[in-house]
Amino acid sequence: MLSIRAQCSYSEDCEMAQDTTVPKLNFEYWLDKAIEWGQATTLESQKDVCLHLPQLQEFLHQLYETIKHLQGSTVAIQQFPFIGQLLGRLCWNPFVVGYDESQKALMWCLCCLYSSEPQNAVELKANSWIRSLLCHLLCSSKWESNEAETSTFISALGYTSADYYCHLVKNMVVSLITELRENQFNGLNIQESTSASRVNAVSIFCVPLITLPDLTPLLETLLLYHGGSSKEILSSEFLEAVNEAFLKKKISLPESAVFSLWLRHLPSLEKATLHLLDQLFSIQLNSLEEVARVIKDSLLPQAASHPAIFRIVNEIFKSALMETDGTSEVMTIIQVFTQLFLQAHQNEYKQHKFPLKAYFPYHHQPLVRGLIRRPFELPTTYWSQHLKHISDMVKALVEDTNVSSPTGLFEIWFLVACFGEWVDIAAEQLLKAAVEPDAVLWLLAFYYCPKNENHQRTQTMVEAEAVYNHLMMLFSCADLSLKDLEAAVHRVTGIEQCCNQRLTTHLLTNFLLFSPGGHKLAQECIYHITETTDTSKEVYNLLTRTAYRFSYSGEENQRTVKLLNELLQKLTLKV
Repeated sequence: MLSIRAQCSYSEDCEMAQDTTVPKLNFEYWLDKAIEWGQATTLESQKDVCLHLPQLQEFLHQLYETIKHLQGSTVAIQQFPFIGQLLGRLCWNPFVVGYDESQKALMWCLCCLYSSEPQNAVELKANSWIRSLLCHLLCSSKWESNEAETSTFISALGYTSADYYCHLVKNMVVSLITELRENQFNGLNIQESTSASRVNAVSIFCVPLITLPDLTPLLETLLLYHGGSSKEILSSEFLEAVNEAFLKKKISLPESAVFSLWLRHLPSLEKATLHLLDQLFSIQLNSLEEVARVIKDSLLPQAASHPAIFRIVNEIFKSALMETDGTSEVMTIIQVFTQLFLQAHQNEYKQHKFPLKAYFPYHHQPLVRGLIRRPFELPTTYWSQHLKHISDMVKALVEDTNVSSPTGLFEIWFLVACFGEWVDIAAEQLLKAAVEPDAVLWLLAFYYCPKNENHQRTQTMVEAEAVYNHLMMLFSCADLSLKDLEAAVHRVTGIEQCCNQRLTTHLLTNFLLFSPGGHKLAQECIYHITETTDTSKEVYNLLTRTAYRFSYSGEENQRTVKLLNELLQKLTLKV
């Protein structure tokens, strides 16, 4: 570490000072010295500061050892009435703080005076004063007014002013990091090493300097610091400021530091999740690849590899779904997030990987294992069988009287919705493969109508089956007219129940994409549907999910891919 003392041009004089007999290292002596140095303008006075720095360092260490056991500034002021004047004068002396060890000692002394829970007006005022001094020690701009007085000293060290302040900040940051890491590495008790109040004070003085690039290593060390206390030792103001700066991309932090921030401060995690949702809703994203990039850049899917973070983010998603009445936009975001979470979980080192039950502790584990299998991990010929297995498990759980409460149904539905990729494939398989339609139609009916009040789901199932049968009769026809699809289109435009309309729209859109005759009518038919109903976003999100799945599964039918892209281009203008 670069020490200004080590490079002092008066090094020979400093050695002579070791043999100089000085008055006893008492408080009054150093207060007088601080006043004298504050009035220093001559080179001889500046040399006097340099000569006494070693003894000053010893005194500050003694002072620190004395006050570190005192409870806040009130007791310290009672014992040392002029401690504020002494520390204040020393902090504003550029020749004192230019010596990195003195600067560090001053910071620790100030931290000892800080009251993490101020009890009176004196302590509140002292805290404000301490914060300003701590900020000053790392903020070079506040020394610019002393440039004329310090230029001779800085030049003697061989630095420009900019370099000097840069090294000063770096030295201070390195000193603080070393102190924190040594305490944590040695496993010392929090009372025996760095007290919680001192670490708390360091975090507070970082707040106005959060975006200073040289401070980033200290931010990381603080975020990863755990002193053994059961209570949070970092200031909530600091944690909020770091999170805010990170979300606004004003600072860059390692993933481990961000994850630690969100684990130790849940309001920051909640704000990060809501910020992601706001970001996705407020910007124009033309593909799910862009949505996935924004979600991945947020680091939330990676952080969700920790079960506590995953469950909290999921709870926020649930609230967002209920507030938006389950809109397809929110559903699509949740599905992409879940896919990215699975990727991050699979990339975890085996020894660090949590079991799936830690993420879904209250769910039927065979169903979780079935849903969590990505479609591309299975042969396409096995999809129909896998979907039937999923549908049978969901149906058994729904019909179980122990989980048939509204809360139980919602939890089952939300689990299926998170892995909605299988729901999209179910709708495709109905038309493209030999499947057992009853099981797959039931799964789709449950997804779009989880409640069965007044037999709503039963009615949805009847409607879906009628549409399915009608479309299957036309599926092999190469030459179709819009009139042939009139019955199916009418079921979309004439249905009052939202869940029935959404399911019918899903089946009809897939028919237009995958049937030989549907390609010719796709644009005209979808234009008619989206013009006469409020389904533009529903269709658009379905198409974007399909295009996203094709992008990594390698759909061979280029005609379908081309049609998909054309439909998306036209619908982009309407949503």
